[in-house]
Amino acid sequence: MTPAPFACRPDRSRGRLYPEPDSPSRSAFQRDRDRIIHSAAFRRLQYKTQVFVYHEGDNFRTRLTHSLEVAQIARSISRRLGLDEDLAEALALAHDLGHTPFGHAGEDMLQELMAPHGGFNHNAQSLRVVTHLEQRYPGFDGLNLTWETLEGLVKHNGPMVGAGKAPLPAYIAEYNARHDLELSTWPSAEAQVAALSDDIAYNNHDLDDGLRAGLFAIDDLTPLPLVGSMFAAMTERHPGLGASRLIHAVVRELIGAMIEDLVGETESRILALKPDSPEAVRGLGRPLVGFSEAMVASDKALKKFLFPNMYRHHKVTRMTSKAKRVLKDLFNLFLAEPELLPDEWHRQAKGLGTPDTARLVADYIAGMTDRFALEEHKRLFDLQIKP
Repeated sequence: MTPAPFACRPDRSRGRLYPEPDSPSRSAFQRDRDRIIHSAAFRRLQYKTQVFVYHEGDNFRTRLTHSLEVAQIARSISRRLGLDEDLAEALALAHDLGHTPFGHAGEDMLQELMAPHGGFNHNAQSLRVVTHLEQRYPGFDGLNLTWETLEGLVKHNGPMVGAGKAPLPAYIAEYNARHDLELSTWPSAEAQVAALSDDIAYNNHDLDDGLRAGLFAIDDLTPLPLVGSMFAAMTERHPGLGASRLIHAVVRELIGAMIEDLVGETESRILALKPDSPEAVRGLGRPLVGFSEAMVASDKALKKFLFPNMYRHHKVTRMTSKAKRVLKDLFNLFLAEPELLPDEWHRQAKGLGTPDTARLVADYIAGMTDRFALEEHKRLFDLQIKP
């Protein structure tokens, strides 16, 4: 397909912070994608969870499988719209690199613990990972990604500066002051696609996991627009279909319906707004990529249902409460006794004041997997003395 005039072009990228020779076999955005996939932070997503802790079942989604699902959706949409698939894929694969162990419970706990020391924000942590914490290359810290990938990563939820916006997380403000990411504008169309692909995957796959975990039943979904009618229609077309196949079939149709709605609505906006460059997309003052009003309403209804019935279900909250205690114990111990950190982290902590030590500890804990955090807690807090 001919690239859309407003698609990002790798040969017109604004470049990397540290100049490097072009790859003879990959575009700039393909190289970004590959660096993300080969990073340690990406590998650790295998044992970082969304809702369920890793040991609660092998069939539930992790941050890694979720990121792969988002990337697949983002590529499909980008192909339909004539956008750069590789940039959209890179952003989809990178969007969760800054997440803590234990999903949102872990992030909430680190936000609370870091409140006196500059705060914690998972988007800012993703930027820290790809610009500082990954240390693989001889000439620079981080992955040295293109400006377009960094912009889309930071503006995952849209503009960060403007009326009604929260203050910038400290690291984003610091980085932006040195390397302007144009935080007052919407990001590229590819970044917008990656962000909405995250919504498509997140809601539908949480619906799938919640049903399979028995947190709620198919009948509970009857009042929901789109979701309820799809289950009813699928049951009518295939009477007697087993629950597992029914859930899979409906979730697949829901994802397809959301993709078709997004493509159709975005094509209408393209016709109306006529952007002719990536810069024109950023300057529209509104998103180019989006759902129809009807789909937005359906999406909100599903989110409203999932909040009490899944994310606040007592089976989930019991485990997230434990997870928060684990991270709080680890944070307070490492802050008080940084010599308990691994050698390379302990060396960095020497001579630091409390705020900088707290940031170092937050970096270390945020990079943990669920499994490692539980094992580390057991090693440090199991007071039983063994011969």
